[in-house]
This record gives sequence, structure tokens and C-alpha cells, in this order.
Amino acid sequence: MGKILIIGGTGYTGSNVVTEAAARGHQVTSFSRSAPTTPAAGVVYRHGRAEDATALIAGQDAVVATLSPRGDLVGRLHGLYQDFANAAAGTGARLIVIAGFASLRPAAGEPRFVEGEISEQFRSEALEMDGIREWLATGAPDGLDWTVFSPAGGYGSWAAGERIGTYRLGGDVALFDENGKSEISGADFALAVVDEIERHEHPREHISVAY
Repeated sequence: MGKILIIGGTGYTGSNVVTEAAARGHQVTSFSRSAPTTPAAGVVYRHGRAEDATALIAGQDAVVATLSPRGDLVGRLHGLYQDFANAAAGTGARLIVIAGFASLRPAAGEPRFVEGEISEQFRSEALEMDGIREWLATGAPDGLDWTVFSPAGGYGSWAAGERIGTYRLGGDVALFDENGKSEISGADFALAVVDEIERHEHPREHISVAY
């Protein structure tokens, strides 16, 4: 089993990844600003400023970055993720970045959602996250093994759902079901992330996850 660091491990996405990875027997370290309400058995919890996570990357097999550009991280996340990427490249760790639905395209060859009209409430956050995706695709350190995940449109703590144990993977085109819905539960999104860590099937790719 591998050593996995989840940055933002007490947030919605991070806590689901922590639970899934720990359940499979991986050596999991969760880094976050504060302690979890209900710690997962066998997980090492570390706390501090977002910058402090960089020092924990050495010795890890994989790093899952789940932060969002909100609060005091607005405008700072790109620089932080560059630091994470440089540290991962220097130690041979894989870097898994959780981006947003807006980084996907509605169809092959079409502009990404973030390039079109999206709600002003989410626009700056979407642009900052997509900037990180673009940097990884075009300017990441040589030798960095990265994968960017975008969840379905109907993903979040407000639609947590249940663990079904299935999911579909796509490229950078958004996935929809036969009813036109794009959904994935937190637990099944985490399932896809940990499967990728174990299977290593999509290095240096941007992939989407939905039912």
C-alpha cells in the first residue's frame, strides 16, 4: 500500500478521499487548517497554514490537492499549487489535483465552460482553478506525474449522495446520463480518485467523473 497525503483532507472532497484511501489500507496523512469532527481510524492528521503542506510532500507516493480559492486562499492558490508541484516533482510523488466542472467542455473542440457565461458568484473561483489546470498542462515541471480530476456538475456537499460503487471516466468533455444529468456522489468520486492512484492509468491527463 502507498503513502498518500491529502491536502484539504477535512473538506468535502478531501474527507471522502481520506476515508476511501484509509479503508483500502493506504498510509494516509490528512493536512488541513483544523482538526476533523470525526477522525478516521488509522489516519495521521496534521494542521497548519496551507503553505505548511509543502513540507509534508517528501516521502509520499501520491499527493491529492483538494483546496479551493476561497477565503484567504483567493488569488493565492495558483502559487501554492506550483509549490506543491515542484515539491512533488523533486521527490517523485504523483500529484492529483481536484479542479471544477467549469474546466470541462460541453463537447469535443468547444470552449470550456469557464470560457463562456457562468454565474458571477463562481466565475473567479472557476478561473483560478482552471488556471492551475492550464499551467499543469503547459508549464508543469519536467517529470511531474500529474492528473487533474473534474467532478460532475451536480457534485458537492449539497448533493452528497451515496456510495454506489460505480462511475464513468471521460476526458475533458463533461459526462451526462441519458436524462441529461451530470452527477456523482462524494464517495464515488473518491472511489475514482483512489482507483487512479492505484492503477496509474491517466498520467498527465485531465479527466472527468460522473455516473
